[in-house]
Amino acid sequence: MPIPHFSLPRTVRLTRTHKISAALVASASCAAALAMTAAPSNAATPAAHASALVKPVGADGLPIAAKDKAAKEQNQDEAATASVAAGLQVTAVAKQGHVAQQVASRSAERAPIAKEAPKAAPKAAPKTYANNLDGWIRQSLDIMKSKGIPGSYDGLHRNIMRESSGNPYAINDWDINARNGIPSKGLLQVIQPTFDTYHVAGTAHSLYDPVANITAAANYAAHRYGSIDNVNSAY
Repeated sequence: MPIPHFSLPRTVRLTRTHKISAALVASASCAAALAMTAAPSNAATPAAHASALVKPVGADGLPIAAKDKAAKEQNQDEAATASVAAGLQVTAVAKQGHVAQQVASRSAERAPIAKEAPKAAPKAAPKTYANNLDGWIRQSLDIMKSKGIPGSYDGLHRNIMRESSGNPYAINDWDINARNGIPSKGLLQVIQPTFDTYHVAGTAHSLYDPVANITAAANYAAHRYGSIDNVNSAY
């Protein structure tokens, strides 16, 4: 807007007061004109927006509402983390208890098993022999073998048949031994002093016992002739 121009009559003399008043009026008119040109019609709106956009801030210059929200979110995160940690700790404790229970259970179940003593091999049934000349000779041969006395079935049988004909109670009452009062007796006609000297341990102390008589006579023949097999006549 154009600044108003005041025309004064030449005859009018402007004083200093008049000049100041005119300047004030002109300034006021210009200010009003500028305000009306620059300001929009809804001039009150910017102020309202300004008050709405401006948010309170803290001492550090950050908005208080944003700080409160961040703190709340941090508290929530910390609470969630603590809850998870507590849950993991409870799970770990429960797992340790379960493992300890399993170990104890296994220890109870796996009690050391007593080792059984090794079973002794069953003893072989004692060998039996017939109660006849064949059985007596065979039993005598087994004893002679265990004692290291030489002799064979044939050598024993041959001399027995010549001396007593297989009679364990045979007695010679006519030879020199009989005349000396120590007759020969038994299957192999052994005198008592010879039997006592060459008796085989484990057999009966009787000249009439078939096995004792045979083993004593074979032991004597082994010492004097090398073996009963070498005897072919009276000895």
